[in-house]
Amino acid sequence: MSPEIINLLIKSFVETCYMVAASTIISTLIGLPLGVILTVTRKGHILENTPVNAILGAVVNATRSTPFIILMVAIIPLTRMIVGSSIGTTAAIVPLTISAAPFIARIIESSLLEIDHGVIEAAQAMGASPLQIINKVLLPEALHSIVLGVTLAIISLIGYSAMAGALGGGGLGDLAIRYGYQRFRVDIMIATVVVLIAQVQIVQSCGNYISKKLNKNKL
Repeated sequence: MSPEIINLLIKSFVETCYMVAASTIISTLIGLPLGVILTVTRKGHILENTPVNAILGAVVNATRSTPFIILMVAIIPLTRMIVGSSIGTTAAIVPLTISAAPFIARIIESSLLEIDHGVIEAAQAMGASPLQIINKVLLPEALHSIVLGVTLAIISLIGYSAMAGALGGGGLGDLAIRYGYQRFRVDIMIATVVVLIAQVQIVQSCGNYISKKLNKNKL
């Protein structure tokens, strides 16, 4: 493989990392409060509110059920309005974030619902407010599980970022399509796949390690 291709591979890897990191941070900032609201507004929970839960749940489900490529095309006007372009790595962050945020919201909700309700009742008995229960009980208790969930979301985003490359999003997907598939370069296709697999393995290993440490600290 020529130095030019190696440089392209490194550049594409950096672009993928940029897309995934930025979309993970933004989608987590959006998905975390959404997940908390979905949890605490459920029937029998600390801030029960069935209408809010039903409406928010429907919006989250609708976004989650839309295939990423269709979503990416459908929100091109929104992407242009936010970043000024619908092509490139920065533009790809918008659909990646919108796709990942509801997924992370459901992950947060699932993690919080695993907490024993007796712990919540004990906090209520001690006079803790709903906000204190969220900050001091729910989130700390579920943190190790949330880390595993966000790790899963990051891995999904790596796959989505490769799809974004097929529509001009840049990154490893773009390299695989333009230099591997269209120019019949099997070596580039294999190199791209190997880098993506290595990226996923590293993310999963780091997520498992952090979650394990948090769980040990909690115990």
